[in-house]
Formats: sequence, C-alpha cells, structure tokens
Amino acid sequence: MANEEKEKQEAPEEKSPATEPEAKAPAKEESAKVEAPKEEAKKKGKKEKAEKKPKPSAKKKKSKRRSIAEGDVHIQASYNNTIITVTEPNGDVISWATAGSSGFKGARKATPYAAQISAENALQKAKIHGIERVHVYIKGVGSGREQAMRGITANQVELLSITDVTSMPHNGCRKKKRRRV
Repeated sequence: MANEEKEKQEAPEEKSPATEPEAKAPAKEESAKVEAPKEEAKKKGKKEKAEKKPKPSAKKKKSKRRSIAEGDVHIQASYNNTIITVTEPNGDVISWATAGSSGFKGARKATPYAAQISAENALQKAKIHGIERVHVYIKGVGSGREQAMRGITANQVELLSITDVTSMPHNGCRKKKRRRV
C-alpha cells in the first residue's frame, strides 16, 4: 500500500511537468497577442484611411424582367456602321447591337455580314424578354440594310411590317450661285 501511495503521488508529479509546457505556451501566445494588437492597430489605421468608400448617393434600380410579345426593330444603316435597336411599342429600348459591338472593327463594320451578325445578336438578347413579332423600321442608305433583314428572319421572329423611314429632302440645300463667264 505504501508503494501504491508513492506511485499516486509520483504520477501527478509526472503529469504536472507535461502540463507546464502547455501552460507556458499560452503565456508566449498572450505576449504575442499583446504585441499583435499594436501592429494591427497601425495596419488598421492605414487601411481604414485607404478603405473609406464614398457613400452611394442613389441606389441602383433592379431591372425588371419584361415579357413582351410584340416590338419594333429599328435598323440604322450608315456608310460606316449598322445599328440595330429592339424596342417596345411605346419606344422603351429592350436590346441593341452594332457592328462594332459584335466584334467588327474598322472598314469591316460597314459590311453586310457585320449588319447580319449584329441583327442576330440584338434579337437574341430581345428573345430573353419574349419577343415573337416585330415591326421593322429601316433608316439609311448603308450596305447592311438588306442583310440585317435576313439576320432578323434567321431568328424565327415573325415580321409584321417593314417600313423605310429614310429621311428624304423635299427641296434639299440651296444651290450654288450660277457661274458668270
């Protein structure tokens, strides 16, 4: 029995040195924690000055998903570019595309192929909103007029009407004065 009592007394002594390093380790961490807040405070002070963001003055409006079956397609074909705009019947723009936004640059924007691709891109964006039937309004004298129409029909959209709204001069500009010889 005396041996057992000695073992019991020795056993706790053996555990205590094992627990002491664990107790010392947190003490080191505590001293590191004391130093860390000072460093963090310095870093935070610099970050806080840099991270100050201006307050947004107006909240952004969420765009509501419209479901429109019928709309208008406006094609403006100039000598340098072709612009396709898909609108609601009241004139609100649903989607648009140009030869430039479709990936063409320079003189290639004026080609009929670029007009066709931009018309297809504009109608694919509009189909997300449910466009099925369109009235087409063509304006301008560019080479992309006819091909843009083919791009519209390629998207399985029903054409209700095609209207040419190219502006025409009634009498034009004033003529040059007659040359006197």
